[in-house]
Amino acid sequence: MITVTNLNKSYRTRSGTVSALSDINLHIEKGEIFGIIGFSGAGKSTLIRCLNRLEEPDSGSIQIGETIITDLKERELRLARRKIGMIFQQFNLFDSKTVFGNVAFPLKAAGYKKPEIERRVGEILDLVELGGKAGSYPSELSGGQKQRVGIARALAGEPDVLLSDEATSALDPQTTHSILELLADINRRLGLTVVLITHEMDVLRHICGNAAVIEAGRIVENAPVRQLFHNPQSDTAKRFAGIYDFYNNTGNSGQLEVPKPEQREAVLR
Repeated sequence: MITVTNLNKSYRTRSGTVSALSDINLHIEKGEIFGIIGFSGAGKSTLIRCLNRLEEPDSGSIQIGETIITDLKERELRLARRKIGMIFQQFNLFDSKTVFGNVAFPLKAAGYKKPEIERRVGEILDLVELGGKAGSYPSELSGGQKQRVGIARALAGEPDVLLSDEATSALDPQTTHSILELLADINRRLGLTVVLITHEMDVLRHICGNAAVIEAGRIVENAPVRQLFHNPQSDTAKRFAGIYDFYNNTGNSGQLEVPKPEQREAVLR
């Protein structure tokens, strides 16, 4: 479903050019839930935003299905993006619109007729278990409910691919679990290809089959999630596995945080 070949991205700053992505190569199968994990600043958000060209790559190619995204002109890209849903860490909802209005927004922008919008929004809200919240405003919702609205909006146009940009990192552990279960259910029901980025090994363990580890803009390991847990090859994957083991062995649960330096050194020895 997704093939990334020799992808590069850099930014110009006052102090010079900074490389964000270097020679990225990935292959993601249709219908799988694929994870991209990295510490803060590793380049994972830039990578996922390049997939739908919210960030413009400097070079390389991105193919989604039969479409080479990096070859598209602006109008063609707008049409292609309708088949690439995206959910964000901070929800990105319109505060002045109801739940119905937020989910209907991309359908109205795409020219859907009112009866079709009402039917589609109703179906999607039922799918994300918010059928009774159509008339509510974001200020009346919990964090988990807001993210469900974000997911519903991303699904409104019946995409083939769903991109998740740290969609659970602002949520508590219980809500994170319910959102991951929802994404897994959507994957099963709709056959969507899901790409999610995270800094939490528990997210990978929960729903991903394969994952790539990114460090300093480079893919340093690409393997089944089981291997990343039990036989990590890269130093970065070993750090993540060590942190995960530390928190499980000390009785902590939920979202992972990086231990204090003295704790991390003990974990990684």
